[in-house]
Amino acid sequence: MKHIIFGGDGFLGTELTRMLVENGESVLICDEKQSLAFGNYDSELVSYLKMDVRDPATFDAIEIGPDDVVYHFAARLLVPILPRKERKDYFWQALYVGTENVLQWMEKNALKRLVYYTTDMVYGHTEFNPRTEEHPCDPLGPYGNAKYQTELLVDQYREKGFSITLFRPRLIIGHGRLGILEKLFKLIDMNLPVPTIGSGKNYYQFISVSDCARACLAAVDAGLPNENYNLGSENPPTVNELLKDLINEAGSKSILIPTPAFAVKGVLALLDRIGKPLMDPEQYLIADETCILDCSKADRELNWRAEDSDTSMLKVAYHDYKEGKSRPS
Repeated sequence: MKHIIFGGDGFLGTELTRMLVENGESVLICDEKQSLAFGNYDSELVSYLKMDVRDPATFDAIEIGPDDVVYHFAARLLVPILPRKERKDYFWQALYVGTENVLQWMEKNALKRLVYYTTDMVYGHTEFNPRTEEHPCDPLGPYGNAKYQTELLVDQYREKGFSITLFRPRLIIGHGRLGILEKLFKLIDMNLPVPTIGSGKNYYQFISVSDCARACLAAVDAGLPNENYNLGSENPPTVNELLKDLINEAGSKSILIPTPAFAVKGVLALLDRIGKPLMDPEQYLIADETCILDCSKADRELNWRAEDSDTSMLKVAYHDYKEGKSRPS
């Protein structure tokens, strides 16, 4: 048996590969990148295939075994921010079409075991907290919608006898994962005021890449239940608590400036309409909400609980920023 990881040369894929290799498992990384620049696996257990999930023809080169487990992480993220007119097709091709190709390839080759990552952005606005897996899904843009449509596609394949464990994580961070956080870190380094969208009294939750990789292992150990699971940290702080702790860690003179959420969202929406976006709408529309995931189902059924705290994750990301480290998505 081997582990086939689509998007395996990315942020989560490299972390999962590291853990699998430590356990003596064989891994096939399938990715559109050409090198293992961030893997550095000095192991005969790891092989690499350059391919693109958007192109069905590139799947033909994958060597499979009957007991192989498939992981699908290949995706496109909200960073860098694209112009409005480009977003729908960009995310649809990368997220939905790519996932459809993975599932069709698996069906063709009688592979039925899959670990798949979507996003908590399928939920949209918060209707109740903490958000369980039964929270209504009403995505706020093309990224979340494409991911949600892949979830509906997954349900169709579950009905065909597939075993698919689906994870909905909060924002994944860890060593070298910057994204939108880079703008925050620059403000803090320059001792500039840090505006919050709203009062900053809402609670904010991350999930570490290592905790996400451990969830994959837990799913396989549990026999890949045909279930959806939230992934997020435990005991998340408020935005103000999180940022004040980071400012202190950095030795910065920055202060937090609360802003009227409706006004900031209006300005960001205007900038988006005129082609000068600072944030994706799917990010700023919920920035003043408490979006906390209830992860008790993963605890009960997978024996998984997050180990890394939000403050420690943010500090790790900040220090990596200071050291000039960056890793792929």
